[in-house]
Amino acid sequence: CNTIKNYMLTEQDAAAAIRQMLQLGAQGNLEGAFTKDAVMTAIFPEALRKTLNTLQQLGLTSEIDRFTTTMATAAQQTATNSVPIFLNGISRMSFSDAIRIVKNGGTSATDYLRSTVGTELRNSIKPVMQQALNEYKLTEQWDKIIKPTRALVGDRLNLDLANLMAGLVSEKMFQKLAETEVQVRTTAAARTTPLLQRVFSGNWN
Repeated sequence: CNTIKNYMLTEQDAAAAIRQMLQLGAQGNLEGAFTKDAVMTAIFPEALRKTLNTLQQLGLTSEIDRFTTTMATAAQQTATNSVPIFLNGISRMSFSDAIRIVKNGGTSATDYLRSTVGTELRNSIKPVMQQALNEYKLTEQWDKIIKPTRALVGDRLNLDLANLMAGLVSEKMFQKLAETEVQVRTTAAARTTPLLQRVFSGNWN
């Protein structure tokens, strides 16, 4: 306790603690994150939500349910397989002012990761998602669902499923990072290493 009390925050420790905290979040459990609503929101632009009613009116409700359930499974698998991608991105983070990020509180470390390597991480997840789509034959399911509505919406549903779902997986992983960051900053029990205890137990403002 005295060691923490007398501790002076350094740029090196701040950077290391941020990486450690984000790595902890990247390995968090995302079970249940990929609901039917989350999948449909990711795939269908808001302007085309009425298309869902059309699909259901055409008797494709069961097909939609099967598709979204399988897609949720594929997304969960992709999230699990993408953990090393996030861990690598986090380990390669460079900081201009790690102490400022520690002092800013909230989800500033997650926000920094998102702004610096977020696009790169999403792009890296896309081929992992494509592999899952192929494994579960989701592109074929998708084509079957949207075929009856082509005449109604034209090419607006000619969507890149891998890219859209990679975006969903990436967003859910960033949300888990943010949740973990808030816990580490606000709850002593979440600071599971000596470094996290030293850096995030102090009031540096």
